[in-house]
Order: sequence, then structure tokens, then C-alpha cells
Amino acid sequence: MSQQPAGPLAGLRVLDLTRVLAGPTCTQMLGDLGAEVIKIERPEAGDDTRGFAPPFWPETKESAYFLGVNRNKKSVTLDIAKPAGQAIIHQLLESCDILVENFKVGALAKYGLGWEQLHPKYPRLIYCSITGFGQTGPYAPRPGYDSLIQAMGGVMSLTGEPDGLPQKVGVPVADLFAGLYGCVGVLAAVNHRHATGEGQQVDIGMMDTHVAWLANQGMNYLATGENPPRLGNQHPNIVPYQVFPSKDGHIVLSVGNDPTFERFCKLVGREDLLADPHFATNAKRVENRQLVTDTLTPVMQSRTTKEWVETLEAAKIGCGPINKLSEVFADPHIVARNCVVEMEHASGATVKVIANPVRLSATPPTYRAAPPTLGQHSDEVLAGLGLTAEEIATLRAGGVV
Repeated sequence: MSQQPAGPLAGLRVLDLTRVLAGPTCTQMLGDLGAEVIKIERPEAGDDTRGFAPPFWPETKESAYFLGVNRNKKSVTLDIAKPAGQAIIHQLLESCDILVENFKVGALAKYGLGWEQLHPKYPRLIYCSITGFGQTGPYAPRPGYDSLIQAMGGVMSLTGEPDGLPQKVGVPVADLFAGLYGCVGVLAAVNHRHATGEGQQVDIGMMDTHVAWLANQGMNYLATGENPPRLGNQHPNIVPYQVFPSKDGHIVLSVGNDPTFERFCKLVGREDLLADPHFATNAKRVENRQLVTDTLTPVMQSRTTKEWVETLEAAKIGCGPINKLSEVFADPHIVARNCVVEMEHASGATVKVIANPVRLSATPPTYRAAPPTLGQHSDEVLAGLGLTAEEIATLRAGGVV
């Protein structure tokens, strides 16, 4: 790993028994913040996402998917179903602070690596389990998949056009939120251990985290007992806060309060709306959502998106274009914020990864090592445990490594 300033988690060692997205999101965040992360992968096969392609990154054998959530990790191939593999896990745990896993409930216990089995032996160990439905409850044994959680967790019922099909979000938000909540839980457990010396289990269920971020829509239901309808690109509690057609495309208009609506009406020459009781307050505009939309649509169609953005921004009225990813990554603000980082991959190619969004003034995230090739660090890590080259060769011949 390259030499960069130590992050806030420098000195912590993470044993990463995760694959696909939720778990690797958690462990990459820990790695970005300075922890040493040892990723255990199946011999020959590796993390499932190595095969989630095309696209592969040019001049490498790695999928873009895998590269997205596995930087700052050391890859060790190990068959934990074999006793020799389990013995190596225990050797690693002697110096590890955190274990993160996303196996099905009870799966690791078959190998003597469950929380209940490890806690007595490693009382300082923080053990984070990320599953579809958590460690308890009637659904605990079920596998968890992003689209399944989006469906069961309610977000698909809220997403899509009113007369269309329920829609999942275009990126795997159920996985990502579970990984991020997992990282938050681990950091809280680290702080608790600093105070008490005691490790604990962090139980993250994708379903739980999905319900947690239903946010205002979840609260709307709890307050009324009524299922919120799908509103397409409109906001359930604020109007106008939605997509409008412009002269040459579309634009998002975000009018967050009544003073901003007054300023907007004066700017576009529709002061008459301010005297109309249907438009007088945000609550009235929500009640008369379709009238507001129908009234403002021809107004917004009178100018191009670029003209509106320039005009509305000057008046401090929220708005923005609907960018394709090519426009996102070329946006001068994204470029200025260094939201893409180039890293030297073990293949010799340079790969681009999306930067960690956490900005810390004293201990920022670091980019010490590109996502590893399968088993890239097996010999290094095993030698660090005291195994000789001959012993490692024997393990490899036996399919353990």
C-alpha cells in the first residue's frame, strides 16, 4: 500500500468476510478512513462481483462493479469450510479489531465463526453482521437481495408514475444504506470499546435500514394511516418541487417555502397567483397539486433549461438540469470537488474510482491501494502470521488458499 497520511482509523484491523455490495460498502468505508482491511475470498472464484460484468475495466480482468467497493483492501484467498482455513481465521483474529460478515444467519456458526462462538475467545472483537432481515424475527433465515428489500420495504410502492408500475430506485440503495449504517454501527462500537474495552455485535438488517430511510414518507403514513400514493417526480409535502418541461428538455424546480414561491411568481410575471387562495400557502398548493402543475407548466416551457437555470439561480430559487452520467462526471463542481480518483491497479492499468464523500479537515479519507486482484496479498498476510513459504505452498496445494 502506498504511503499516505494515516486516517482516523489507522491502527485498526478489519477481517472482511463480506461479498457483493452491502458488506463491501461498509468495509471500504472503514478502509478509506485508515483501517487495514483483509478481505477473505473463495479460492479461484473470489467475490461474486468479480463476475458481475460487462463492463470490465479496460486492460484488466476486473469488473467495474467490483472495483467500486473494494479499494484499500488486501485480498486473501481462503476456504473457511476447511479446518485449516478456520485455523487461519483464528490466527488473524488474534490481531483483528473488527470482523464484518454478510453470510446468512447462522452460516458462520457451522465453521465455529459465529458471534456466540467468537465473543468469549475475543471479547474485544467488534462483530458486524449484515443480512437481509437481521439476526432475529420471522424473516431472519431468508436471503436478502436489493430489489426484494426495495419491494418489501415499501420504497417501490412510492416510486414511479401515478398510473405506472411500482419502480425500484436505479441504484441498489438497499445494499448501500445497509453498508453505510453498518459502518456507523461499527464506529459507535469502536468508541464504546475505547471506553470499556468491550466488543459487541452490530446487527444490521437491510429491511430495518430500508424502513429507517422511508423518512418523511414513513412519517406521513404513521401520522395519517394512509398509504402515500406514487407521485412520479413530485414531492409529497412541497409544491412546486418537481420536474417541469422546459423549451428544450426538462428541469427540476424546487420551491421550498412560501417566500421563495412569492419571489418565483414575481420573477416569472405571475404575481396574480399570490392573490389566488389555491396558491397562497404551501399547504394549499399541496391540496391543489394538479392545478399548480397545470398552471406553471406553460410558464416553464417558455424558456430553455439553461436560461431557467441562469435566471432562477440568480434569484436564489432552487433548480437544476437533469444530468446524464456523462454530464455529472464532467460537471465543473464535481471536478473541483475531486469526486473521481485515479489509482494504479496491480494489472498495470490506471483505474478510476468514485471518491469517498466524507470530507474531514484533519484526517481525510485516503486512497492507499487500488481494489486488489484475487489473492493478491495471500502470501504477504500469511507470511505475517509466521507461515513459511513451504507451509503456504502446502495450503495452496490442498485448496485451502
